[in-house]
Amino acid sequence: MKLHTIDTGLFKLDGGAMFGVVPKVIWQKTNPADHNNLCTWAMRCLLIEDEGKLILVDTGIGNKQDEKFFSHYYLHGEASMSKSLANLGFGLDDITDVFLTHLHFDHVGGAISKVNDKLVPTFKNANYWSNEKHWQWAVEPNPREKASFLKENILPIQESGQLQFIKEEENIEWQKNIKISFAYGHTDAMMLPKISYKGKTIVYMADLLPSVGHLPLPYVMAYDMFPLKTLIEKQAFLEEAVANNYILYLEHDPINECCTLQKTEKGIRVVQTFKLSEI
Repeated sequence: MKLHTIDTGLFKLDGGAMFGVVPKVIWQKTNPADHNNLCTWAMRCLLIEDEGKLILVDTGIGNKQDEKFFSHYYLHGEASMSKSLANLGFGLDDITDVFLTHLHFDHVGGAISKVNDKLVPTFKNANYWSNEKHWQWAVEPNPREKASFLKENILPIQESGQLQFIKEEENIEWQKNIKISFAYGHTDAMMLPKISYKGKTIVYMADLLPSVGHLPLPYVMAYDMFPLKTLIEKQAFLEEAVANNYILYLEHDPINECCTLQKTEKGIRVVQTFKLSEI
């Protein structure tokens, strides 16, 4: 097995929304905001190369939305999905499986492209993986979360015939050396892959832990549907991560790709940060 970082670019989100009830005077020490109170975040995907399969975890925001949509998120940086894959010698058609942690636009937007005014799967040879509970949550969204579940990112996956569901069962073995955990605080039935790699366990954190700056327990996003549930899930997961020496792979941290953790007097905090390629 080989693991590769796939950078798809940077975007900006409101710092207050990203840190919930935590005051700006505190969170801006780790994530400084611009004059509009916006902080920069990564959209860092993961490519798993194993036994003839190329498994892509999440897809970034994509490029099919209109100018007005993108004007809210200030996309920047030179990276893109196509460029990152090309740097590894791969193309879009080489992907065999697309694993979607959840269906918010910054995670699934790149899964569908607009070609000649038609919405088609970006990865035409891939199976797209979600779970039935989260899929139903996304296609029948609540008013608060509706702006994150864009039908043009989601429905064409099913219409293509490429959609597959993973059974909603904690630590289910989805592929060889890849188990899945479920989290319910950020959105219903978000999936976190736990990958056995070089004798270690690497966990793709999605939005359970967007960045190193979110490690303290009260640092819960205002975007989360059930923030107290997130807090409980995060606490339990961080204890598990320390006990088992997990490496956390951070999707949204603009600086840090991976980290390890330790217990301190202030709670669970970072031991080291490093790039995936350094493992």
